Amino acid sequence: MNRLLLIGLLCFGFHAANAQIHAGLFRYPDVSQTHIVFTYGNDLWIVQKSGGLAYRLSSPAGIESFPKFSPDGKSIAFTGNYDGNDDVYTMPMLGGVPTRVTYHGQSDRVIDWYPDGKNILFASPRESGRERFNQFFKAKATGGLPEKLPLPYGEFASFSPDGKQIALTFRSQVFRNWKRYRGGWNAAIHTFNLETYASENISLNSNTADELPMWSGTSIFFLSDRGNEKRMNLWEYSTTNKSFKQITQFADVDVHYPSLGQGEIVFEAGGKLYLYNIADAKYQEVKVDVVTDGMRLKPSVVSAGTPVHVGIAGDANRVLAEAHGEIFTLPTENGFVKNITQSSGAFERYPSYSPDGKHIAYWSDKSGEYELTLRETKNISVEKKLTSYGPGFRYHLFWSPDSKKIAFIDKAMKIKIFDLATNQTTEVDQGLRMMHGGLEGFSASWSADSRWLTYDRDVDNYHQGVFLYDYQSKKLYPVTSGYYNAFEPYFDPEGKYLYLLTSNFFEPSYSDFDNTFIYTNSTKLAAIALKKTTQSPLFAQNDEVNEKEEKTEEPSKEKDKKGKDDKSEAAPAKKVSPVDIDIDGLESRLVVLPPSPGNYGNVTAVKGKIIYHHFANTGASDRKRFLKYFDLKKREEKTIMENVDGYQLSADGNKLLIDKEGGLFVIKPEENQKTEKKIRTDEMQLLVDPQEEWTQILTDAWRLQRDYFYDATMHGVDWNKIKTQYLAMLKGALTREEVNFILGEMIGELNASHTYKGGGSEESAKSVAVGYLGIDWQTDGEFYKVKRIVRGAPWDAEVRSPLDAPGINIQEGNYILAINGIKLSTTSDPFAAFQGLSGKTIEITYNTTASLVGAKTAVVETLKDESRLRHLEWIEQNRKRVEVATNGNAGYVYVRSTGIDGQNELIRQLNAQLNKKSLVVDERFNSGGQIPDRFIEMLNRPPLVFWATRDGQSWPWPPAGHFGPKVMLINGWSGSGGDAFPDYFRKTGLGPLIGARTWGGLIGISGVPQLIDGGSITVPTFRMYNLDGTWFKEGHGVDPDISVPEDLTQAASGKDAQLERAIVEIESLLKTKKFTAPKTPAYEVR
Repeated sequence: MNRLLLIGLLCFGFHAANAQIHAGLFRYPDVSQTHIVFTYGNDLWIVQKSGGLAYRLSSPAGIESFPKFSPDGKSIAFTGNYDGNDDVYTMPMLGGVPTRVTYHGQSDRVIDWYPDGKNILFASPRESGRERFNQFFKAKATGGLPEKLPLPYGEFASFSPDGKQIALTFRSQVFRNWKRYRGGWNAAIHTFNLETYASENISLNSNTADELPMWSGTSIFFLSDRGNEKRMNLWEYSTTNKSFKQITQFADVDVHYPSLGQGEIVFEAGGKLYLYNIADAKYQEVKVDVVTDGMRLKPSVVSAGTPVHVGIAGDANRVLAEAHGEIFTLPTENGFVKNITQSSGAFERYPSYSPDGKHIAYWSDKSGEYELTLRETKNISVEKKLTSYGPGFRYHLFWSPDSKKIAFIDKAMKIKIFDLATNQTTEVDQGLRMMHGGLEGFSASWSADSRWLTYDRDVDNYHQGVFLYDYQSKKLYPVTSGYYNAFEPYFDPEGKYLYLLTSNFFEPSYSDFDNTFIYTNSTKLAAIALKKTTQSPLFAQNDEVNEKEEKTEEPSKEKDKKGKDDKSEAAPAKKVSPVDIDIDGLESRLVVLPPSPGNYGNVTAVKGKIIYHHFANTGASDRKRFLKYFDLKKREEKTIMENVDGYQLSADGNKLLIDKEGGLFVIKPEENQKTEKKIRTDEMQLLVDPQEEWTQILTDAWRLQRDYFYDATMHGVDWNKIKTQYLAMLKGALTREEVNFILGEMIGELNASHTYKGGGSEESAKSVAVGYLGIDWQTDGEFYKVKRIVRGAPWDAEVRSPLDAPGINIQEGNYILAINGIKLSTTSDPFAAFQGLSGKTIEITYNTTASLVGAKTAVVETLKDESRLRHLEWIEQNRKRVEVATNGNAGYVYVRSTGIDGQNELIRQLNAQLNKKSLVVDERFNSGGQIPDRFIEMLNRPPLVFWATRDGQSWPWPPAGHFGPKVMLINGWSGSGGDAFPDYFRKTGLGPLIGARTWGGLIGISGVPQLIDGGSITVPTFRMYNLDGTWFKEGHGVDPDISVPEDLTQAASGKDAQLERAIVEIESLLKTKKFTAPKTPAYEVR
């Protein structure tokens, strides 16, 4: 009896200390004959397959994912980060010390065990050379050198019952947030014979997504959204009669990550686990209980981190800082740091002191929408909501000098003024094409008498124009005509001038490679006299003799201030003179000031001085940022301080709050300032309730999509319903990473491209950088040797293998015996010896034989990454193939992106091959970046004339143009700018498109406000449509003119079917569209 009582008490104590919590996000499951393993709270858990109480198997920092039981059910392979990278590990199924299998710096994702139970199949980009796809590798469960399968691409796969074939996908959308996607990146299931390389596309060119194949007997099960629900559901394909059958019919949620066991498939839908019995053709929920201490959900005090937005008090005694969604007030010298909002479940943004120091204003979403909120500095604990604007986002606050009005701009580009006396909002003006960056950077300035507001916005001709608004008469006036860019106006505190920036300096910079010219460093500082009678700030000066006046000194009025309270003796309000403005002819009174043209910004002013940022000139090697002022009286430019990232001027004009090297300081607006006392932002702390904060994060992400998404109808999605659905799912989250997963699911409902999420207060694992030699490794018994040195073109000095360095005599076929004296063994991955050696100097012991006898040493510096080297090798192999196949008549240009790296590739490769009679332009795997109209212009320079000289060859104009025929290669990995590039290529008639349909994502992103904990989402804010008024085929992509799907059989044999077809086509075009230069005319008798 006593023993039973003791057991009962122990059980009670266990449950008291480790309470069962609501759990509902069981991901990446797998099933054995007896158990289910899954990821929950970023850790691995195991439970009887009938359900019940689950037990935790792992608990390191980071996430453990894709667990797979070995065929005998005794071991689990998974992807984890215990030692610095996402690698393959194994552990006993009932727990134990994990065994590390792979050591490469790139992510290694477990796919499954081989049927023999001795080897593990995983996917990795380690040798792809491009980040757009993975490849399959085979690794011994005990470790060693992984072996790459003879496939160029691989994402998910399943072995046939006899192990001779695999069903695979080589593209996948499972990690993307795009539901109901129908574009060129869609996954199709192929079977591939590992012995004969024979392959077949069993998806039958379906336009839907077929993912995660699982081969069982004569059936291949998979995920697909081909059903009427347009949700990812479980389907079955028969290898005997090639028929398809839908297994599940989830209509409101998607099925994720199904995994095949012995006669059963486990999968997750809506965060719950389900088990499908193949023989019975039935599935049911597996109810799982999770017992944990819930520490990740416990409210805790954390550092607020780096301030996002700051404000300085009118007298500069205190500073406001927005950090981690809270508002803090901090002393500039002595005093306490205080969190004045203390609202874990709300986000307060853009704090600002009133000039008189009596109030603090900011935006708060405590009501469910961002509303203007006020606190009195003497009664700071009381918060007052001033507005009920409802949906929408609002930006920085600009107080009037009399502290009675606040100007701001909202997401709809509407410039507004809120009057604290009347509680009324006046709409002043509206911008035309402003995105988040422009709205975040919007600034406004009040005249000293609080009557006039000035600001800049975009105008019809795409320039910036300066405007004045008279709050008294409610009239709006343009200050500048828009002929030049004019921006960042700021009132002279004395009411004489309006200071501003104008881009009216023109001096071209010419390219080193062609006759292209650009205009940079065009901005000048300027001033406009507000009254016609006011002298120019650059009026002609004339020195005169000053007559000394005699003054009668009045008797001093002595006051005994002993015992007086200084706070009670408020200084009388300073009388402010009315600011009169002659509206007529304002722009004609603009005067350009002496500072040299360059890159300027952030204009403010105090009496006699214009303060501004002078950024490094475009093209300058010195990237310093100077905070300067221009002395109007002395007409001299002075430097306040170097490398200031941002600043604010106090309302009294006596101090500047600056952001320098990650710290906040207060200085004077005077020459040669020094940073002395750093504001104590490191003392900012807050209490975070994870569940409250995560609810705010999801709500905020939902609002950002609602307010910024380019289509106000949200693609027809019931967005309110979506919010309710995913708030319910959020209750099952245990980690911030799981919150990100839910955010991805939610924004994926919009069926749009460029919907990403990331960051936040995630549990982060350590990272260990790995060094590389730029080689392929090979085993020979117990030893490693150099199978191949990876090499780009001879002229590609950008990156080379350390073994190719002059004076290094390690050859292909040589044995690598030791690294830094530590012997290599083929029982372990060779990269185990390179942990922490990224970019480091190492000693290699090598020999021509597998022996230390007679071995030599070489000292080299490892590569930090060898992906670029492998990419350059692939480019050069393709170039050589095209050159040889066309007898030198065709050039080959690869464009990896439409960003800066793609621009560089195009310039260096195109200019080197302008002499070729034709071009194969390859944009496969293009990752996008910018809108590529410039790319097209470079490829589309038709000849205008030729110039003849007495000696030497005639030359064409334009000189850097290619006039021959062209073709372009495309595929499903090409997206965003990689969609626009071939689209524009076709529209300009440059040539046929060859290959496979592109990604189909041209709803672009332009930035949105960040989330409360520093995490982020993207919102598609603008979409491309054609001149005929039709949309670009979002979610479909650019179709090729000549379709050449990826051929796995040929690819496994080292052949590129798409490139070969491009060669055939370009040779054909050379016969029909070859450009022939005109002959020089006969010289004239003149």
